[in-house]
Amino acid sequence: MSPSKILDYLSNCFWLLIPIFAFNLLFMRFLPAAYQTKVFWRDIPLAISLPENILRAVVMTLPVFMRLRVSTPGQKLGLSLFLSGLLVYFASWVILIASPQSAWSMSAVGFLAPAFTPLVWLAGIGLIGDQLQFSGVGFKPWMYWAVSALFLLFHNLHAFTVYSRGS
Repeated sequence: MSPSKILDYLSNCFWLLIPIFAFNLLFMRFLPAAYQTKVFWRDIPLAISLPENILRAVVMTLPVFMRLRVSTPGQKLGLSLFLSGLLVYFASWVILIASPQSAWSMSAVGFLAPAFTPLVWLAGIGLIGDQLQFSGVGFKPWMYWAVSALFLLFHNLHAFTVYSRGS
């Protein structure tokens, strides 16, 4: 395999997920108790947790096969959405960490913000990675958006379940 072919395969949208994974790993321990793994996953029905985790795996793995390019107007819009989404997502965590007892953090919208704000950066990834690495395989951004929307549905149901029990 030629070096240019290897570079083609390394130019994938998974790189866009690295800042998200790093941020989550670095700051998760500072989130309020309700977000900590033992509390967040306690008593979540299998009907929510199973599809959430399967869909999470698909949403986080599919970018490995999506080409990372920012040359078309749609891809440029995708980059703007991705970067804006990152800022909003990170801000949702920062507010919860800095002011966990604030009216915002205690509200449903504030509590669920880390669960619904990925909508923006996932939409951006879908626009940026508008082609799969494998030629001949039909792929459109709506396909990634559909899987992402299903994941977010279950992820938000999960977060709302935690919020509702007042953990």
